[in-house]
Amino acid sequence: MPPTPARSARRSALPARMLPAVAGFLDYLRAECGLAANTALAYRRDLMQFGAHLAETGCRRLGDVGPPMIEGFLGASAAAGRGPSSIARSLAAIRTFCRFCVMEGHLSRDPSGAIEPPKRWSRLPTTVGAEAVELLLDAPREDTDRHGQRDRAMLAMLYATGMRAAELAGLRPRDVNFDLGVIRVRGKGGAERIVPVAEVAADRLRRYLAGDRRQAGAGAEDPLFLSRTGRPLRREDVFRLVRKYVRRAALRGRISPHTLRHCFATQMLAGGADLRSVQEMLGHADITTTQIYTHVDVSRLKAVHKRFHPRG
Repeated sequence: MPPTPARSARRSALPARMLPAVAGFLDYLRAECGLAANTALAYRRDLMQFGAHLAETGCRRLGDVGPPMIEGFLGASAAAGRGPSSIARSLAAIRTFCRFCVMEGHLSRDPSGAIEPPKRWSRLPTTVGAEAVELLLDAPREDTDRHGQRDRAMLAMLYATGMRAAELAGLRPRDVNFDLGVIRVRGKGGAERIVPVAEVAADRLRRYLAGDRRQAGAGAEDPLFLSRTGRPLRREDVFRLVRKYVRRAALRGRISPHTLRHCFATQMLAGGADLRSVQEMLGHADITTTQIYTHVDVSRLKAVHKRFHPRG
C-alpha cells in the first residue's frame, strides 16, 4: 500500500538537497507572486507532503523527479481520502514549484507539465433564505452581549458587502467612507476593490465605532474590529463568531462567513445586478467563478423562462 501524504509528512522531512529550492520558492511566492498568505501556507504544506513522499520512495534529488513520482503522490493523496479540489491544489503547487526550479536552474525540464488535474464536480454554493439571514443578523444583543455592537456590525458587513472573513478581519477605520457609502476591501494577493455598503450595515458600524470601539480605546491605525483583549481578529475568529450566532439563532446546516458571501451574490443577481458588477464586488479575478451563482436562483430562471419563452 503506498504511503499516504499525511503519514509521510509526520515521519519524514524534505530531502536535504531540496530544502534550498523550497526555501527560495516560498520567498518567491511572498515577494514576487503576491499570493494570499493562506494560499502560500497551503502551497508550503503541499510541498512538504510531496517532499516527504519522495523521500519515502527513495528520491533524494530534484533532478530525479519525474511524472510517475508526481502521479504516485497524487494517487496516494486520493487513497488517503483527499478530495479532487485539494489534490488539484497540490498539483498546482507542484507545477508552480517545478516552473520556479526550471527558471532558477534547479531543473532542466518541468516534469509536471503533462499531468492532468483530477476532474472536479461543480458544486453549487450553499445559501440560506432571507428569513434565516435576518435571524442570524439579529442574534447578537447589544444590551446583554459584551461585544454586541461589534458582532452586529461584523455580521451586517459580511452580508452587505460579500467580503471574505479574512478581508473583514483586515479592515481599518480609514477603509470606510460613510459620506460616499463605500468601503475599501483588500482581497487576495493584496488587490483592492471598492464595495458599496448598505445603509443598515453602515448604521450598525457607526454605533460600534461610537460605542464599543471608542470605549476600548482603539486608535485610528488599529484594526477596525478587535478581540475582547484588544488584539486584531483573525480569519478563524470571524468563523467562530458566525458559528456562535448560528447556534443562538437555532439555524440548521453549515453556515459560515462564506455562506453570507454566497447569499450576497445570489441575491444581487436575483435583484437584477449584472454579472460584471457582482464579479467586481466579490473580487473574483475570473468571471467564470462568479457565473456559478447564476445557477443558484432557480426560481428567477423559471420566471424569466415563463415570461419570454413562447411555450413558457
